Amino acid sequence: MTRTQIDGAEPIAEEAMQKARAMVDSVYRSESRRVFATLIRLLGDFDTAEEAMQDAFAAAAEQWPQDGAPANPRAWLVSTGRFKAIDGMRRRARFDASLARLAEQIEEDTRATALTWEEEGVEDDRLRLIFICCHPALSPDARAALTLREVCGLTTEEIARAFLTSPTTVAQRIVRAKSKIRDAKIPYQSPEPADLPGRLDTVLHVIYLVFNEGYSASSGDSLTRADLSSEAIRLARLVRELLPEPEVLGLLALMLLHESRRAARASSDGDLILLEEQDRTLWDRDCIAEGAALVEQALRTRRFGSYTLQAAISAVHAEALSAAETDWAQIVGLYDVLARLEPSPVIRLNRAVAVAMRDGPEAGLALIDAILAQGELSDYYLAHSARAELCRRSGRIAEARASYERSLELTLQEPERRFLERRLANLSR
Repeated sequence: MTRTQIDGAEPIAEEAMQKARAMVDSVYRSESRRVFATLIRLLGDFDTAEEAMQDAFAAAAEQWPQDGAPANPRAWLVSTGRFKAIDGMRRRARFDASLARLAEQIEEDTRATALTWEEEGVEDDRLRLIFICCHPALSPDARAALTLREVCGLTTEEIARAFLTSPTTVAQRIVRAKSKIRDAKIPYQSPEPADLPGRLDTVLHVIYLVFNEGYSASSGDSLTRADLSSEAIRLARLVRELLPEPEVLGLLALMLLHESRRAARASSDGDLILLEEQDRTLWDRDCIAEGAALVEQALRTRRFGSYTLQAAISAVHAEALSAAETDWAQIVGLYDVLARLEPSPVIRLNRAVAVAMRDGPEAGLALIDAILAQGELSDYYLAHSARAELCRRSGRIAEARASYERSLELTLQEPERRFLERRLANLSR
């Protein structure tokens, strides 16, 4: 072989290595959570599965550039991760005899399923992972943190930023959740058909909790967190793919319809813009079309619930080309149905605002005052800001000022605070 041939071959080899490494990175982004979900099923432990997955990708980074990528990267990674975990247990068995027995048990239990790792059951593994992360035995904060960490792959730092808490607090929640799952021997499986409705409600609640924190942050300098709400939509799409129940469609529709308004909800300075004042040409029509279609699909089943009804209300808003063209009578009618299905004070508050838009501010004020008199929303800043707005429209300036000030005392979000301060300043003028 001549020197020219050698020199010519080196760039080709280096290019192949770079392509292989790029493929490892690409597979990690697209498949790591699927691989992780299957490894949890095979190994029965979150931390062991996480370590096995990382070991498998480290092996891929070494071997694929030399040997070429396998025909089925996911199956290769699962098989390699399983082998690495069992091998690690056997090496550590010198210090803990129970690990040897565990390694033998895992190898025996998983050998029979080796042929199904490639395709069968992988999506079921992801569904199982979602259900175990959202198990009702866990606290709501733990469910959200565990789902974002294990299903979505977010770091503790990213989750901490999302919920404006410390990474240490998030890490503690995740550790406690894993300990609860282990100590309570919560099985790694999807619920039985009879238990599915209640368990699915928990999953959807966690997803909506994540979305709401991204769509309207509970505190902080930013009105929204696009990365968090998009992660919730991605989760809902996954659940819909795996379990296309009507309320899954309804929740996905609701989030898409809300998300369609993101670009119009804040000014270039980050200040809040109310729905009726938004530039509707900025609304995302693709999101609206997809959301409206999902609403219709869910309604046709006649097995829908509160998420679908809320999505139907959002669809009515989305259909109106201007605030003046909004069909408030239809919205009030939908709230009437929703309030019977879910008689919460927040639903009644939203209905009161819709009644005010249909019948005038005094009609809405009477309903809001009745809700506040019951004490359930006395510390809810949106109840006081809604009352302030209706008082302002009715010319009851002193009452409007008092309600704006009370709302300002309760809100922790800077864009909301600036909005309320502007409203108070306008009252003075």
